[in-house]
Amino acid sequence: MARKDREQNRRSWNAATVAHNSHKRDQASFLKRAGTLFPEELGLLGPLRGKTLLHLQCNSGQDTLSLARRGARVTGVDISDEAITFAQALSCDSRIPGRFVRADVYDYLTAKRPTFDVVFCSYGVTGWLEDLDRWAQGIARRLRRGGRFVYVEFHPVVFTFDECGRPAFPYSTHGAPLRGPGVTDYVQASGPALAPSGYVAGVRDFTNPHGAVEFAWGLSEIVQAVIDAGLHVDHLEEYPWSNGFAPFEGMRRRGARYFPAPGQPQVPLMFSLRAVKR
Repeated sequence: MARKDREQNRRSWNAATVAHNSHKRDQASFLKRAGTLFPEELGLLGPLRGKTLLHLQCNSGQDTLSLARRGARVTGVDISDEAITFAQALSCDSRIPGRFVRADVYDYLTAKRPTFDVVFCSYGVTGWLEDLDRWAQGIARRLRRGGRFVYVEFHPVVFTFDECGRPAFPYSTHGAPLRGPGVTDYVQASGPALAPSGYVAGVRDFTNPHGAVEFAWGLSEIVQAVIDAGLHVDHLEEYPWSNGFAPFEGMRRRGARYFPAPGQPQVPLMFSLRAVKR
């Protein structure tokens, strides 16, 4: 992936991040009393008190600081300047300690860095990865012996359909880039499900002026990259619901989970993976 494409993605995320956070009410006050994590990731992460944790592609740090509330010593990494600036301010305003680094994920993983007890990433990560092997190998290098990698993500099969549930896109492009419109205001589209601190109208009719470059990877490619990096996969699960995100129009919502309605594709909507560095 050309450096100019990564810079295009950085600009696209910068624009979208402002819109996303405009819909969330007083996040600092919310984080003082609650967190943003879902049961799937909490169950796999287990006890975190005293653990060092690296959160890759951490966005604006809400999940990162939720992990810090559970006792982890956290470092969040994201390509977006807007996201990292917001995360740093959120850490100060909530008085929840966290370290945040503005960096491309590959640059961070290949540089000399400390090692961690846990590496974590979730929801909307895979589509921005140009090389799964480099990504997984970087994660393995950042883990201490006995450390674990926890990954919760939307299932690749979801993105083979359009919003109406019709087959429209390839399951995998095997690393070939997909060029298209920029990052959308998916927080506005999801409403309260992605704004647990309280939803407000915020930015209206957001149109991203910067396009984006994404990638489509199949589930076996993701899992194999983790295995090839020398990590031992001890958990892999698929789920018939989607946390905080409705990929198809008219989905049924139960709390913050979305389920396919009759007539929509009855496919797994998320998966989770855990791997250990022996």
